[in-house]
Amino acid sequence: MFGLPKSTEINKLLPKKAVFYKFKPNPADRKLFDEQISRLAIVAEISPQTVSVPASADVSAVYIILVTLKTDECDKKNIVLLSKLIDQRMVFALQYEDTMRLAVYRAERVLMSERKKFDEWKLNLRGLDLGVVWENIIAEIGGIDLTSGKGLDDTIVANERKEKLTKQIAALEKKAMNERQPRRKWELANEVKKLRAKLEEIVNG
Repeated sequence: MFGLPKSTEINKLLPKKAVFYKFKPNPADRKLFDEQISRLAIVAEISPQTVSVPASADVSAVYIILVTLKTDECDKKNIVLLSKLIDQRMVFALQYEDTMRLAVYRAERVLMSERKKFDEWKLNLRGLDLGVVWENIIAEIGGIDLTSGKGLDDTIVANERKEKLTKQIAALEKKAMNERQPRRKWELANEVKKLRAKLEEIVNG
């Protein structure tokens, strides 16, 4: 599974009732969780006992949690809930019918991969210890380039800011295009110019 060695495979069911009983999410979170998630199971453990990679100072194991969905989408709130309730390094494999997306929680943000067929997923274990392996898995899922020399968390935050600014710029440009009053059109163009400067600063920073 996921192109990982056979030694990593496990099959440990995580009953939803047990999760609710132990962690007691509020009614709204529980309802959302129940509406979207059918089943939870730990399906793989990446650790020094299962692969020939030593632990790092802060990462002793990475677990893959298979999340069987009732709907084709999984609200990010559910990923945040599971991440905060279970204190482990976890990759969430979100399966709906024969497709799957991978998700992780890092830097107080949920990163999600593209959707692929279930059997097309391959996770690469790259790194001299589990800390580096874990960061490379996150980068792979989030489509993050780590070659710039910036830290992973800083890159995640910067990417989110770039995405927000890009959307703002596109919305303002559309608004400016449809604006008939010259003065307002000029004001919108100035706003776009300022946002583009911010975006360039982030890209070059």
